[in-house]
Amino acid sequence: MSTLQISLAVVGGLVLAGVVAHSTWTARKNQPKRATPEVNPEPREQIEPGLQDEGASTDPLAHRQEPSFDGDSGLGALAHAMTPEKKPGLDALIDVIAPVVIESVVSGEAALAAMPSTRRAGSKPFGVEGLSVTTGEWEFPAASHRYSAFQCGVQLANRMGALNQIEYSEFVMKAQAFADAIGGEPEFPEMLDEVARARELDQFASAHDAQLSFTLRAVHTAWSPGYVQQNAARLGFVAGVIPGRMVLPAPQQGNAPMLGLAFDTQAAMAEDPEQTALREVTLSLDVPQVMRGEQPFVRMREAAVALATAMDGAIIDDNGNVIHAEAMDVIGSELEQLYDTLDERDLSAGSVLARRLFS
Repeated sequence: MSTLQISLAVVGGLVLAGVVAHSTWTARKNQPKRATPEVNPEPREQIEPGLQDEGASTDPLAHRQEPSFDGDSGLGALAHAMTPEKKPGLDALIDVIAPVVIESVVSGEAALAAMPSTRRAGSKPFGVEGLSVTTGEWEFPAASHRYSAFQCGVQLANRMGALNQIEYSEFVMKAQAFADAIGGEPEFPEMLDEVARARELDQFASAHDAQLSFTLRAVHTAWSPGYVQQNAARLGFVAGVIPGRMVLPAPQQGNAPMLGLAFDTQAAMAEDPEQTALREVTLSLDVPQVMRGEQPFVRMREAAVALATAMDGAIIDDNGNVIHAEAMDVIGSELEQLYDTLDERDLSAGSVLARRLFS
């Protein structure tokens, strides 16, 4: 083989090696960022039974740190979680209420048996409350309790719109059937007046229903679902019920989540999610559902900035424009005005009534 042929072969081999190396580098560069294993640099000390210092707690939960936003102990959080949540009662501000007069005391078992099969009138929640003989308070009927009066109600408006005449008529039929079953007599308010009240409430709710969202877009390398979940978990987010959704829990048990974080559901359900590339995730805040005192927008802003910094992303609006700090200041100022308006209407954000109305 001549020197020229050898030279050409060497050059060809180098070119081929360069092409292979470049292809490998490009493929690795285009792979989505993956979650990294979490390493605990300080292993927890194991304490053997009977070797504690004198006076030390023997409670096995004493050395356990539960996730918490308000500094409560794990035992306190557990006790709070085991406390049954009281069902929201009917309220004339957002409900049509029809009193049901009865001649004698009715048991909770009889009231439960008389309940309609569905607790809705059209798209509106339908409810029944009894006046407890023991406590003198209105409550959802319960077995072993006795009641001296009842009231039926239907919600005036929700995010499906205002109560209409057809829904009102369905409410009347359900309430009348319940009253007949317990031997009571209902008193219904005038339909046209209640429908008009429903329209006015719906107009107010529609004009003050704020649902904010920020989109985080990858600047260079895409993200895997695990990478997004890992970074969000460091900020307190936990997995939601729906694949591809995470939530930031509220500090108080039973309240709506403060924030939501969502990405492609199909990517979250892929056979190998770590090979799935995400270029966008959405951070959201349902303003009327979260208490003002929890400062949800401040948390939303902090979370967006932290995630964008950690994952090399940009915060953009629906039009793809980068959202700057000045724009966030304006949004925060407008939210304060919205909170004031809701407070004046006795529909404070995060309250039971607001959560029912804006649902």
